[in-house]
Amino acid sequence: MSRVLVVSQDYVRRAMAGPAIRSFELAHQLHLCGNEVTLATPVSTDIGRQPFPVVTYDDVEPNALGHIALGQDVVIGMGWVFARSPVLRESGASLVSDLYDPFHLENLAAMTLDQTPGKFADWEFVLGVLIEQIRVGDFFLCASERQRDLWIGAMSIANRINPTTYEQDPSLRRLIDVVPFGLPDAPPTRTGSPAMRGVVPGIGHDDFVLFWGGGIYNWFDPLTLISAVARVARRRPEVRLFFLSTGHPNPHIPEMDMVRRARELAAALDMTDRHVFFNASWVPYERRADWLLESDVGVTTHVDHAETRYSFRTRVLDYFWAGLPIICTAGDSLADLVDREDLGFAVPEQDPAALADAIDQLAGDPEGRLRRAERVREVARGMSWSRAIEPLARFCAKPARAADLAGLAPGRLTPVPFRNPADGSPSFLGAGSNSSDSDRRPSLTRRAAGIFAAEGPSGLAQAARRRLRRARPGK
Repeated sequence: MSRVLVVSQDYVRRAMAGPAIRSFELAHQLHLCGNEVTLATPVSTDIGRQPFPVVTYDDVEPNALGHIALGQDVVIGMGWVFARSPVLRESGASLVSDLYDPFHLENLAAMTLDQTPGKFADWEFVLGVLIEQIRVGDFFLCASERQRDLWIGAMSIANRINPTTYEQDPSLRRLIDVVPFGLPDAPPTRTGSPAMRGVVPGIGHDDFVLFWGGGIYNWFDPLTLISAVARVARRRPEVRLFFLSTGHPNPHIPEMDMVRRARELAAALDMTDRHVFFNASWVPYERRADWLLESDVGVTTHVDHAETRYSFRTRVLDYFWAGLPIICTAGDSLADLVDREDLGFAVPEQDPAALADAIDQLAGDPEGRLRRAERVREVARGMSWSRAIEPLARFCAKPARAADLAGLAPGRLTPVPFRNPADGSPSFLGAGSNSSDSDRRPSLTRRAAGIFAAEGPSGLAQAARRRLRRARPGK
C-alpha cells in the first residue's frame, strides 16, 4: 500500500467538469486498489462522505500543499499544480504528471475566436507550466496512444527521453503510459425524476433527442450542428437538440464566446426552445445518467485543428456508458473508434449536409439505432475505470523516481527559462521566486469570489478563518 495524494486544480463538487471528475475517479480507483489516498481540492466539497479524506488547500498560497504532501509516497497532479506548488518538488514523493489534457493546444483553440489585441499574452506562461510538468515528473499519464506519441516528442525535446530512461525501459512505458478516462463498472440507472422529456417545455416523450453532454467551448463547433438540425427539422419535426450546459461549474472560467454565437444562430433560425434547447445550469455528476438515459443519440462536433487531433472527448465516454449511438466530427481518436466499430457516424468537419444526413439516417432507422447502441455497449465493456487505472496502479504499488532524476537533488534539473509576459524580462519557472508565476496565481479577491459562488457565505467565512489560523499559527 502506498500513500497517494491526488491534487485537483479544479473544484471537486457535485457539479464538476472533466479535470475534477478525473481527479475524483483516480482517487476512488486507487483507494479500491488498496492505497491510502487523499484528494485535495481548491474549495471544500459537497459530494458527501467518501472512503478517503477530501481536503481543501489554498491555491493562492504556493506552499499550502506542504503539510498535505508530507509523508506521501506519490503525488498526482495536472495542469499548473506542480508549477504553482514548488513545495511538492521538495516533498520526497514520486511525482505523477497527468498530461491527459493538452491544454496548450486547447488554449490556442480557445483564443482563436477572441479578437482582442494581445489575446495570446499568456502563451509563454502556459508553455512554462507545460514545461514544468514535463521537467519534474517521475511518471506520466496520457489518455490515448495518439497523445502518447505527442508527449514522447515533447519529452524528447525536453531531454526526458534520454539514454538513462531508454536503458531503464526501451518501450518507455515505465516513464509514460496510457490511462484514459474510464467508465463506471455499473451501468447507468435513473437517480431521480424525469430530466427532459415532459419536463423541459418543447421536449416530448416521443421526440428524437440529440444530446450534447458538457459545456459549449470555443474549440467546439455547435454552429454546424445547429444548422444541420435546422435542415432535418423541415422533414422531421420531432428532432430536438439539447445542450446540457452553457456555463461552467468553476466560476473563474467565463462563458465562452461560442455560447453566444450558438444562441444567436439558434435564434436567427427560429429554433430556440422549438428544436434547440440550452440548459443554463451544470448537471450534478451523479445525476448525469438521468439526461443520458432520456436521449436517443450523443453528439459532439468540432473544427479540424491540432486540439482536435490530440483531444480525448470525455463527454463521449458518457455516451458509451449510456449505450448511445454517436454522431461526431471525424479527426480524433474516439471518432476513429466510432467509425471503425460502426457505433454511429463520424462526419467531415463543418459539413452541415453530411451531418444532417447522419441525423436523418439514425432518426429514420430505429433498428439501426438499436444495433449500434448494442455495439456501443459491447465496446464500453472494455473501457471501465478499473481497467483504465492499471498502469497508474502498478506505479503506485512500487513508486520510484524517474531513472534520469534519481541522482538529482530535490530541486530537479535546471529551471526552464521563459519570458515574463508582464514586462518581457527573463524568468525561471520553478526556481522558487518566479514573479510571473506569482502574478498568475488567482488573487485573493478572485479566490474569495470563487469560493462564494461555489460554497456561499458560510463557505467563504470558513475559508477566511482557515487563512487567519495559518497566518497566526501560535494563536
